[in-house]
Amino acid sequence: MKQAMIFAAGMGTRLKPLTDVIPKALVPVGDKPLLQIVLERLIDAGIHDVVVNVHHKSAQIINFLKLLQSAYDVNISVSDESDQLLETGGGIRKAGALFKSDEPILIHNVDILSNVDLAAFYDNIGDADAMLLVSERKTKRYLLFDNDMHLVGWTNIETGEVKSPYPEIAALSGYSDSSLFTLHSSLRMYAFSGIHAFSPSLFSDMETWPEKFPIMDFYLNRCAERKMKGYLKTDLKLLDVGKLDTLASAEEFMEE
Repeated sequence: MKQAMIFAAGMGTRLKPLTDVIPKALVPVGDKPLLQIVLERLIDAGIHDVVVNVHHKSAQIINFLKLLQSAYDVNISVSDESDQLLETGGGIRKAGALFKSDEPILIHNVDILSNVDLAAFYDNIGDADAMLLVSERKTKRYLLFDNDMHLVGWTNIETGEVKSPYPEIAALSGYSDSSLFTLHSSLRMYAFSGIHAFSPSLFSDMETWPEKFPIMDFYLNRCAERKMKGYLKTDLKLLDVGKLDTLASAEEFMEE
């Protein structure tokens, strides 16, 4: 049974003043709110069990989800973070009891629009404990993978910071991105898309973590012991609808 989680709890600060009135998840692109667009894409991928986390203006999202539940062939559960925003890792852990099976959970940010074939992505998870959709997009922060596309670290090429549980990779902190590959020839560097898959077997690894934490910190901490892989999409088209200037071009992006 395929299942997914939509991150819809964000404050939407970069979309003010719109988010002073409505939550980011309900900001419209064309004639549909972002939440509905993402949900429809998940349903098209054969996913019919979906958990949505909520925080900012949560009542509006919950009421809208009731309408979607009645209109689509989907089972929607709500993970309520109204009392405290738990970040991405804490949000996944809090929602753990709401998932219906031991199948992988596809995680999707509510403000990400893309040309990703979500069904193909899900079908390629295999025995991975986590799988992260990545691309060759230019950015400042990259995930680091070995030649077999196993996650081994993270870097900020602007500051030279490197995070990795592998001492020989962590020791590269402070070098430029080009030096990273000279010093460690097996490294590959890709941008994270905000779309990933999470195995419920990882919940036990989270037991000692604080109540709120970023999921990427968790992945980087556990990647030496767990099978965490990258899924490269070389023709990725992606739009982060998190700012007013990108919102203006989102409808055109969807048409393309």
